[in-house]
Amino acid sequence: MTSTASSMDLRQGQAPHDQRPSWQQRLRRFGYVPGKDAPSGDVRDRLVPPYAEPAPRLWQALGVPPVLAERIVRWSGWGGPLLVTLMAGLMRFWNLGSPRAVIFDETYYAKDAWALVHRGFEVNWDKNANDLVLQTHGHLAIPTDAAYVVHPPVGKYVIGLGEMLFGFNPFGWRFMTALLGTLSVLLLCRIGRRIFRSTFLGCLAGTLMALDGLQFVMSRTSLLDGVLMFFVVAAFGCLVIDRDRSRARLAAALPVGADGRVRPDAQVGDTLRLGLRPWRWAAGLMLGLAIGTKWNGLYILAAFCVLAVLWDVGARRTAGAHHPYAAALKYDTGIAFVATVPLAVAVYLLSWLGWILSPSNGTGGYFRNWAATDGKGGNWAFLPDWLRSLWHYEHEVYEFHVGLTSPHTYQSNPWSWIVLGRPVSYFYESPNPGQDGCPANAGQKCAREVLAIGTPLLWWAACFAILYVLWRWAFRRDWRAGAIACGIAAGYLPWFMYQERTIFLFYAVVFLPFLCLAVAMMIGAIIGPPGSGDTRRVVGASAAGVLVLLIAWNFIYFWPLYTGTAIPIDQWRSRMWLDTWV
Repeated sequence: MTSTASSMDLRQGQAPHDQRPSWQQRLRRFGYVPGKDAPSGDVRDRLVPPYAEPAPRLWQALGVPPVLAERIVRWSGWGGPLLVTLMAGLMRFWNLGSPRAVIFDETYYAKDAWALVHRGFEVNWDKNANDLVLQTHGHLAIPTDAAYVVHPPVGKYVIGLGEMLFGFNPFGWRFMTALLGTLSVLLLCRIGRRIFRSTFLGCLAGTLMALDGLQFVMSRTSLLDGVLMFFVVAAFGCLVIDRDRSRARLAAALPVGADGRVRPDAQVGDTLRLGLRPWRWAAGLMLGLAIGTKWNGLYILAAFCVLAVLWDVGARRTAGAHHPYAAALKYDTGIAFVATVPLAVAVYLLSWLGWILSPSNGTGGYFRNWAATDGKGGNWAFLPDWLRSLWHYEHEVYEFHVGLTSPHTYQSNPWSWIVLGRPVSYFYESPNPGQDGCPANAGQKCAREVLAIGTPLLWWAACFAILYVLWRWAFRRDWRAGAIACGIAAGYLPWFMYQERTIFLFYAVVFLPFLCLAVAMMIGAIIGPPGSGDTRRVVGASAAGVLVLLIAWNFIYFWPLYTGTAIPIDQWRSRMWLDTWV
């Protein structure tokens, strides 16, 4: 009888399925795993998980001695990402000055950048300025009358830096976007390695982005969105490092039990101060530069701030805090706010320094003299003239953006972006045989195009990867999936509020890195978790390898459309898989 009672008591303590809330029972069929109030085992491993290492039998199968294997693992954390970055850089800088033309919106940003680095504000150029720039190799006078522009100056200063180094020519105005596009691959490799705790998956995420056509084309074109993408990825990487550093500090402060394991402690979780957290300040700097490039960086700022606070709450809960939200609000949120929002605003204002320092007598930047002319008087007259003039300028720009509905041949609705419904043609020519790279034996005209379109198989795989990370976040409480979903949502969802506005597919390059992380995470699941049997691993690795090879082949197949290489018109038509791509 006593034995039976003890058995029943034990079952009650384990909370069997029929005693759990009904909603949990229903969600379990979809893979939901209920959380636990107190972590078991060593809390250190939950706060700062160790990095995965290849199994010893892999090195044995490859005939690699243990000492050499240890060195390879140690150096692969940087060696792997650097190799992927080298591959990406070689592709992006190859023949960077081709086409030798002002393509698509380079007509705005290349010239605005040149004016900014020389005058401090944008100017109005003659209608034939593009031809003159190419004919004179950039040696032409810069106009003096200010131009009305609708984007902040940071991205144009970045482009202008390349022009100062290599001249006012296609290579010069594309240099910095190619450099940042290459460095973003390195950042993504390292970010993926850190969040997945796997050098392989980190390098895979970077490789996928290196093989994406949209990121490739944006890296070889002087537009602002590629610059914005770099700052967003850099900000995310800074926050991920801050997350690791703060959790490591919590783990170091927790008590160690008699068995040598780190245990949760409410006193530490509820009261430990985590210091100034320099990486969070670095994230604020990157977010300020992002907003100073294009205003949609504001949505990224808001999303990343929420994400950082939730990470702090989760860290303190894992450390044993009884009131993790209150503790995060008291000890973390204040520094998080100052390190992001005010710092980002300050960086944004500093980015306008050239405009602010320009003359206010009508010969400086556009609207620079507004406070001294049309804006005289009013309730805000006590503010500096430059600040009131800048505020007026920003208001006018906002009105322009929300009211931009002029039809464009290549505009698209954000619903179609994820499946590459309507790409953007940056450049198109139809050279005759024997001209501009068209083979002399082509027998017909060729097509020479630079098409801003992602690698189709990568983006279509990303559709399934998004569903996977959403499931992983909702039902498995996986913070990595939540972080990836946050990056995608922050860069993608805001555009649905402006469906009537003239918008384009290439805006999606901002959240492309998170799509690559999502696909890498899905491929990791396909390969199988640690401890899987040999058969499971072989089948999973084979399927994953086929997918990656198909994506690589797809990128190579569309290479002529990414680089403006002349191909016979029939070959060009064979690459127009959808009618909307023409």
